[in-house]
Amino acid sequence: MIMHLFRVSPDDDALRGALLMTGAAILFAAMAVLIRYITREVHPFEAAFFRNLFGLIPMIPWMLRDRLVGLRTLKLKLHFIRAVIGLAGMLCLFSALAIAPAAQVIAINFTVPILTTILAALILHETVRARRWTAVALGFIGAMIIVRPIGQTLETGAILALLATLFTAFAVTTVKMLSRSESANAIVTWMGMIMTPLSLIPALFFWQNPTWEQLGVLLAIAVLATAGQQLFVRANRTADQSYVMAFDFLRLPFVAALAFIMFGETVDFWTWAGASLIIGSTLYIARREAVLARKEKRRRRMPTTAAADSQAIPVTKAKTINPPEYPEGTPESNTGNKTGRIDA
Repeated sequence: MIMHLFRVSPDDDALRGALLMTGAAILFAAMAVLIRYITREVHPFEAAFFRNLFGLIPMIPWMLRDRLVGLRTLKLKLHFIRAVIGLAGMLCLFSALAIAPAAQVIAINFTVPILTTILAALILHETVRARRWTAVALGFIGAMIIVRPIGQTLETGAILALLATLFTAFAVTTVKMLSRSESANAIVTWMGMIMTPLSLIPALFFWQNPTWEQLGVLLAIAVLATAGQQLFVRANRTADQSYVMAFDFLRLPFVAALAFIMFGETVDFWTWAGASLIIGSTLYIARREAVLARKEKRRRRMPTTAAADSQAIPVTKAKTINPPEYPEGTPESNTGNKTGRIDA
């Protein structure tokens, strides 16, 4: 139903991608502000449990349709590691939103692709050249400008936001490893099935029976997250990722506006300055990913100039290897996508 709001001419993919990403930014901003709102009454750990529980419901039809065949896996251990890391990030994120200005938390969250680039080089041994390392360094400086660890007491909310970002980056890396052999639906479903009971354990220590109104807000958070993920993935599939990324960063002004209206929160100069550096470096990383992906695509299409080999497969008959499919709701949902967003 949401998709009908973004129907434009099929020939104008750029406009459609921009509208889809703007819609995703609005939904994610509303989700973050609702988390900030509900965690004033419900403990962040309990709110995270209901987020996981309600988020698992949309996967039930798929499980029933495939009679659980799609859940067969040889990488249960890696699924478990991914879920534990993802849960740690979610608990830190919900806790950060409960005590820190929402716009500050979102600005720090934009460092996810920067940290993912570092982990891709260290863990997956991907090649990261000097220009991207420079962008990573600038993004790190931007994060330090926001939290300002020197000359003042480092706030707990900023620390939690940084930890949430770090855990999210690790979770993204494990998803890339899983996606080499696992389907998107399997990754998302296993994540929900593991995270839901795991998140119940810490929630029980702070449990209070939610009211119907609170349950409605918690359900709205899950719906906004799912709808935002759908628009986010479709935006990256519709238009060039380095182009639509610019509209994803509209989350920050949207969150700032909503937080001001609901809580009277204002954003200081240093948060805007640090966010500008982070956004600039992330956009550059996204652009480099798009350029490298296009070069690789052209390289695969180029005919070989090697001497004829009677045993070789003709180039014209070679199959193009499709890129791995990433689950909706992760920053890697699009080929080469290292965009940052709330993993909630």
